[in-house]
Amino acid sequence: MDASLAETLAGWRRHLHAHPELSLQEKSTAAFVCAKLTELGIPFVAGVGGHGVVATIARGQSNRSVGLRADMDALPITETTGLPYASTNPGAMHACGHDGHTTSLLGAAALLARDTSWTGTVQLVFQPAEEGYGGARSMIDDGLFTRFPMERIFGYHNWPGLDAGTVAVHDSAVMAGGTRLAITLEGHSGHAAMPHLARDPMLAAGHLLVALQSVVSRNIDPLQSAVVSVCMVEGGVAANQIPSQVTLRGTCRTFNQQTRDALDAAIHRVTHGIAATFGMKATIDLPPGIGATVNSRAEADLAAEACAEAAIPVRRDLQPAMTSEDFGWFLQERPGAFVWIGNGPAEPGRELHNDGYDFNDAILPNAATYLASIARRSLRG
Repeated sequence: MDASLAETLAGWRRHLHAHPELSLQEKSTAAFVCAKLTELGIPFVAGVGGHGVVATIARGQSNRSVGLRADMDALPITETTGLPYASTNPGAMHACGHDGHTTSLLGAAALLARDTSWTGTVQLVFQPAEEGYGGARSMIDDGLFTRFPMERIFGYHNWPGLDAGTVAVHDSAVMAGGTRLAITLEGHSGHAAMPHLARDPMLAAGHLLVALQSVVSRNIDPLQSAVVSVCMVEGGVAANQIPSQVTLRGTCRTFNQQTRDALDAAIHRVTHGIAATFGMKATIDLPPGIGATVNSRAEADLAAEACAEAAIPVRRDLQPAMTSEDFGWFLQERPGAFVWIGNGPAEPGRELHNDGYDFNDAILPNAATYLASIARRSLRG
């Protein structure tokens, strides 16, 4: 990639970083993408599955096709980086690098548009609402694969802790399936000085919070992987009142349905047991969520070959992560591969979903080049 395009991409990425939009609200981000596609002379369709955008580059007589995907949404996190291009939208931040993913795909579009060496059709999928709001599913339901045919689909996520610009390719599982968990305990409110006249859901929630940590350690096969994390506790309106209800919110993650079924059963059993012990009513919201992100072996091999052709360092020895990605929905519809591209050292504050995180602009050339390379490689073989 020439220095001029790399500099342009860095500017685009920083603009997106300064103007993050939460899931289901990516109107301006989508408009920015459409504006850049127009500048590149690439036709597109907006409003796919919400604020999704799909651009199409077709060349020659080949009937081969491939999809490339990037996510666009930000997180409800207040940024603390102090960077000149820090978020200008209070309470929203690109703390997962979707600004870089979107920019990388625009970069790949620029590379493919100017390259006459390939034939076929490339579908560029700019996806909204990845952060737990079903954006991939919404695009599929809006006819993504029928309106924009593609034989395979590829994508990537930046990965702190992996050498900057290095691509990690997994032969099978890449990321776990996940769902949101919400448990509400309903008791009886009362004066803090007379707890015997109340049914305290705060106390019950404390016991449940600890007990849920035994769900994995004492109900799941040690050779399988699962995580239950309670990340929010909501309850109470006054320091001298026992509240009427408390809600625990978090996530559950597994790699297969058998483990997920065991996890669900244990959560229900433990929750209702503790609720009965403290005289509470328990309501559990544990939706199906998204499946694991699992690469097809043939497409994983194509990804590694594309890296070799583009002289990009590649590793195939990393273990999968318990993080979740709704790219898994796409892989249930079409074969493909999802890779990690190193973001550099995972120093304190440089981790994903951290309020001090920032996407590494130095990896934009490798990321865009990888996406363009895997498209060309896929169309050939």
